[in-house]
Amino acid sequence: MAFQNLSSRLQETMRKLRGKGRLSEKDVDQALREIRLALLEADVNYKVVRDFIGQVKERATGHEVLSSLTPGQQVIRIVNDELTKLMGGTQAKLTLSSRPPSVLMMVGLQGAGKTTTAGKLARMLKGQGHRPLLVACDIYRPAAIKQLQVLGEQLEIPVFSMGEQNPVDIAKAALSHAQKFNNDVVLIDTAGRLHVDEELMEELVQIKAAVNPSEILLVVDAMTGQDAVNVAESFNTRLELGGIILTKLDGDARGGAALSVKAVTGKPIKYIGVSEKMDGLEPFYPDRMASRILGMGDILTLIEKAASAVDQEKAEKMAAKLKEAEFTLEDFLDQIGQMKEMGPIDQLIGMIPGLSSAKHLKGLEVDDSYLKKIEAIINSMTPEERRKPEIIGGSRRKRIAQGSGTKVQDVNRLLKQFSQTRQMLKQFSGASKGRRRKGMFSLFQ
Repeated sequence: MAFQNLSSRLQETMRKLRGKGRLSEKDVDQALREIRLALLEADVNYKVVRDFIGQVKERATGHEVLSSLTPGQQVIRIVNDELTKLMGGTQAKLTLSSRPPSVLMMVGLQGAGKTTTAGKLARMLKGQGHRPLLVACDIYRPAAIKQLQVLGEQLEIPVFSMGEQNPVDIAKAALSHAQKFNNDVVLIDTAGRLHVDEELMEELVQIKAAVNPSEILLVVDAMTGQDAVNVAESFNTRLELGGIILTKLDGDARGGAALSVKAVTGKPIKYIGVSEKMDGLEPFYPDRMASRILGMGDILTLIEKAASAVDQEKAEKMAAKLKEAEFTLEDFLDQIGQMKEMGPIDQLIGMIPGLSSAKHLKGLEVDDSYLKKIEAIINSMTPEERRKPEIIGGSRRKRIAQGSGTKVQDVNRLLKQFSQTRQMLKQFSGASKGRRRKGMFSLFQ
């Protein structure tokens, strides 16, 4: 995940500050030197780093901070505030026209993930009750039109295309089509290049003049680091961007683009791509991202992910089963599926306060491979074995291990852990009978 190295460095610096009873200006200066190096190594623009350090130092060396009872915590709060401000302060929402259809132009370089992001954004808008139309204006990249059409079919969202005709004419015809068929949001997937050139910009300027978009969104690959900021500046100069979408933040991006782009261009990051799946697009919240970078977690996003992934009816049935200690391996498999809907495990752990730092996770598998192994084992069982794991003897365990591509020891470990869990549930359930249930079971009444 992006920011991992930066996050580790900053958290270690914050830990040192938190451990000091009193702070001197020398302590603050040393911490700021470490923060400066961490930001520069994360590929943050050096001017942005200089201004950021200056703001933090001005606030952190004030009399109120150094003479307070908890100066370390005060400095941490200041760093958190300034990081939030650096990334935009507050969430920047999508600009839609009061008179539909709203036109959104998706622009960017080739390979940034523009077409896929257009599909993700269309899916998100559809989920909010809009009627989006995807428009294929990239007539140069091989299979670009086909890719958009495949995404449209997958998402059940209409796609407008006119083959390899003039992109400006396609955009104008798409607008007329949207008005005729009551599509209230038009997402135009424009062509990209391997680098910014005049021909690309001129075509985009002409499309903008023809359809008067509500917003122009620049799709930028976060993996390109500081170059992402340079690209944003070039596009903004010619097109006057409305916002930026950073893709591939689930990769090994150092995070410099996210921390620099708002300060350098003045344009906010509106969405971030966090996975290759079509639901892998999230609104960007500067305050939440700052908290995650500093190891304070992101409970709000975690709650939102859980609310969108959990089937309420299934949750109520599961609560009843847990209360009566009737939990089976089939139920466990279903729970794993819902957990995976929320996203990669390492990302979820990073949202829990205090668990994002590496030392809390030593010896713990935080990737999805362990869950996949459990799924394979359970899927290799018969329906009866899933419901009654106690019938699984030695020969069955050997068969399940062979079928799942695992070892008998893995099957034994899963069955032992499951048996212990179910026994614990029975103890809770038995203790709660005949009197008012308390603790976790009171949630299920």
